[in-house]
Order: sequence, then C-alpha cells, then structure tokens
Amino acid sequence: MVSVRRPAIAGMFYPSDAGVLARDIDAMLAAAQPATSVVVPKAIIAPHAGFIYSGPVAASIYALISPAHARIKRVALLGPTHRVALHGMALPGVDAFATPLGKVAIDTEAVKKLRSLSFVGVNAEAHRLEHSLEVQLPFLQKVIDDFVLIPLAVGHASAQQVAEVIDLLWGGDDTLIVISSDMSHYLPYADAQGTDRATARAIVDLRTDIDHQQACGATPVTGLNLFAQQRGLTPHLVDLRNSGDTAGDKSRVVGYGSFAYYEPSHAATQRPGH
Repeated sequence: MVSVRRPAIAGMFYPSDAGVLARDIDAMLAAAQPATSVVVPKAIIAPHAGFIYSGPVAASIYALISPAHARIKRVALLGPTHRVALHGMALPGVDAFATPLGKVAIDTEAVKKLRSLSFVGVNAEAHRLEHSLEVQLPFLQKVIDDFVLIPLAVGHASAQQVAEVIDLLWGGDDTLIVISSDMSHYLPYADAQGTDRATARAIVDLRTDIDHQQACGATPVTGLNLFAQQRGLTPHLVDLRNSGDTAGDKSRVVGYGSFAYYEPSHAATQRPGH
C-alpha cells in the first residue's frame, strides 16, 4: 500500500479545488516577467506564504523553470520547519506527497543515500502540517511535466550540512534544487523594504551569515550559498516584494524574494529580473 502525505494547507494557503488552483497558478505565471533565455537555473529560492501574498513572487521564479518542463525529472526541496523542533533534517517516511493537482512520488534511491548521513532522519510529524514544502508543490506540478521529489524539512542544522545534502542530490540537468524561504516578518512596509533589500544583497553576495530574522529559511539559504561558493554558482535576484505590494496591508508585512542560481557555464548570459 502506498503511503501518502496528504495536503495540510489546501483551502487555506491555496485553493483546494484543482481547477481553481490550476487557473490561479496559470494566471500568476502568465503575469510573471517572461524568461529572457532558454537556460534554466539549476537552483532557486522561492517564498512560501499563502498564494495571495507570495504567489506572484513565486511565479516569477517558476516561470524561469518552464522551458525545462520536459527535462527536469527530480526535484530536491528543502524548507524550514515552523511547527516542530527538529535537529538536523527530516524525510517524511512516505511514498508520495499529494496536492489537489495529484500525487508526486518520492525518489526512493535518493532517500536511501540521504539516510547514510547522520544528521538526516525520518520524522513524519515534522512534515505533517509543514507549509514551507507543500506550498511549492502546485507550482512545480504546473511547470514540470513529471518528476520525483526529495522533500527535506530543515531544522537545527549547519550550512555545511545543508551544502553536503545539496552536493549529494545535485545530479545533472534533470535535477532542480528548490530552497523555500520568506524574508522579513511583520515589519512596517518601508522598514521591510530596507531590510529585505539588504538581505537580497547578502544572498546575491553568497554570504553565509544570514540569520532567521532576515529569512525564515536562513539555514537552507546559507547552505545553498556555501555550496554555491564551492561550485562557482552565480545567483541573481529575480523578484523582491512584500505582502504590502501583493495583498494591500502595509502596516505589518512579510517579505518575499525569488532568486535563480546558475552554473558557471551559464551564469554570464543570465540577467533575469532586477
């Protein structure tokens, strides 16, 4: 019998009706700035709030993935835990993840490799209600034809440990690395803009001292940056907005950024977004 991690936030963070969800994502992707090149980023950072808030910013990065819809066959997805205290990183211990758009199978071979790492375990509870990973899946299901998933909930871990996991999962052109993170939380609009611009500069500069006040996914973000230093990846800021830009209320906002990371052979030709 196939074990499935059922959607926990459908109907809250995004529509639970498959038709409405598909139409909403299609509209956001259509409104996103079009890709300037057929070269697709190897790794991305995307936000993970409700779609009315962060969906347009997520769409700006997922639109860059669309040209590789048939080529990408596996996605490594790393996001922070919000509800369960966790040491290291956790796999869900299931065979598939589900959203209203259907099921995505887990990459069992990758899971076996990850289990060899002392800081990677299985913790279904860390995944059961976690939104940072789930909210990425409908976008991935819309922009990639068919893929297997390696979902990792990231708790108290080091940048070096995250970089080690990314190295193990890196693969070739058929593999996409997705880091899930929002930016500042609950600052006034103007303060958030300044804070998030500074954080975006730190990300593009591949700094590894970004903290959780700057980005809730600071641990996987800094791990990706450490790996990028080692591999010569070049990051580009694609979109930077906050909930005051997308949902109206500017008194207390949450920041969202999307970033594309290119391998050395492709980086010089890429100038997406800002």
